[in-house]
Amino acid sequence: MIIRRVVGKLGSLTLTLVLASALIFFSRFMVPGDPVSFLLRGRQPSPEAIAAVTEQFGLNLPPWEQYLRWIGGMFQGDFGRSLQFRDEVSTVIGDRLPVTLGLVALAAVMILVTGIVAGTIAALNRGRLPDRLILTVLTALGAIPPFVGAIILIAVFAVQLNWFPAFGSGDGFFDTIHHLILPSVAMAISFIVLIGKITRMSMVEQLGREHVQVATSRGLKPLTVVRRHVFRNALGPIFTVSGLLIAGLLVSTAIVESAFGIAGVGSLLVQSVNRLDFPVVQAIVLLVVAAFVIVNAIVDLLQPLIDPRAAAGEAGR
Repeated sequence: MIIRRVVGKLGSLTLTLVLASALIFFSRFMVPGDPVSFLLRGRQPSPEAIAAVTEQFGLNLPPWEQYLRWIGGMFQGDFGRSLQFRDEVSTVIGDRLPVTLGLVALAAVMILVTGIVAGTIAALNRGRLPDRLILTVLTALGAIPPFVGAIILIAVFAVQLNWFPAFGSGDGFFDTIHHLILPSVAMAISFIVLIGKITRMSMVEQLGREHVQVATSRGLKPLTVVRRHVFRNALGPIFTVSGLLIAGLLVSTAIVESAFGIAGVGSLLVQSVNRLDFPVVQAIVLLVVAAFVIVNAIVDLLQPLIDPRAAAGEAGR
């Protein structure tokens, strides 16, 4: 059963990535703009120069052949050459990837800790002041877009209070963490709202279950009831949503990194779109899609371990 489930997920994952790669690659031909014009900008190119550049970057090949070369190179770690940096795409992205991963990891920790704690406190105090206060704060935070949150954080904590730097990613481990705190908060705000509300909703549902009431009537300590019978059974929806939202953080980096001047993959994507650097754009978009698909597959495979009811439901099919 487990092997069949894993094989099925791997098959669907592979098919999704292949279809996504084709869509990403061929969509470039519908975008206005000529890569050759960008490569030869500021010059009066001769036909020979145009032909040489076109051949160097494989732009003279039919679209289907360009796709096969591109998809074949990916299996060898070769995403092509960047038009603006004149370097391997894997090198260009690899130089910026550690900063982005650090930003995503820091934001993910903030999202999970703050969202789950806020949702748990609200659920355990349903209808009382803490619950109403937390819901009010979450609703207010949910109305703040990431770029607006970035501007507010820079104005208050970087300019007025001078607690954190407003630009760059820092040097060294601790300096990098110091530089990434404000960007991480800007990224995490809207996601904390979702995790907090999902946690509250899931826990409130479990608190009304009969087995929870039975456990409480038997004299078990409230903390034990919450830990064994409420939070554990509420983890299923929280785990599912958390996995997908954390994968979605890669998309938010484009806005936040640009706002804070961080040389990461997100700001590289914005820069590459503006300069028609198709190989870099295609590689980054494919990486984001792959992250979504892989995280979704992992969540589906781990769901029966987190929530035994899911395993029981599948076994009964």
